[in-house]
Amino acid sequence: MTGLLTNLRNAVITGVVLAALLVVLYAVWGGGFGHSYWAFFFRWLHVLSGVMWIGLLWYFNFVQIPTMPAIPDEQKPAIGKHIAPKALWWFRWGAMSTIVTGLIVAAMNGYILNALTFGLAEGFVRNHVLIGIGMWLGAIMWFNVWFIIWPNQIKALNIDNKHPDLAPEAKAASAKKAMLFSRTNTVLSIPMLFAMVGAQNL
Repeated sequence: MTGLLTNLRNAVITGVVLAALLVVLYAVWGGGFGHSYWAFFFRWLHVLSGVMWIGLLWYFNFVQIPTMPAIPDEQKPAIGKHIAPKALWWFRWGAMSTIVTGLIVAAMNGYILNALTFGLAEGFVRNHVLIGIGMWLGAIMWFNVWFIIWPNQIKALNIDNKHPDLAPEAKAASAKKAMLFSRTNTVLSIPMLFAMVGAQNL
């Protein structure tokens, strides 16, 4: 058991196998694999992706950024060279997976157009408008990750040695811009999650 849990790859594979066993149980209980199952499956992937994305967003904003000033200067390179780039990789791909699976769920359930137009396309449906608000907030957050936060973090942390000669002032400016848009996404994540969960439960 220790060998299983000390290796992340093995632990993730174990989680996938356990989920597959639940699928088998579902099939044994007589559940079909029609449209409703696949709509659920992509919603499950959407939630998994969102947990990765928002979890890392909150890690950056509630843990890493506030803690950095207290870390001794000689220890900061370990964060910038090893932890942050890996976290940012999962962060941006979590964002991409969340938005793609979310659009698939909306399309499969037939409300994508009405949600994205806030009910103007097919008539006002409260839950569609609410999920549309969540979708647009998520899209803004996704844009911030891919086109503002990530490019500025590449400069600030010199990820993949793409900006070795960037002046310290330019690195600091890029780091500040990335932080401000990351903080913006933290602000937007709260109403976004309210809209997403509210559309299913209110």
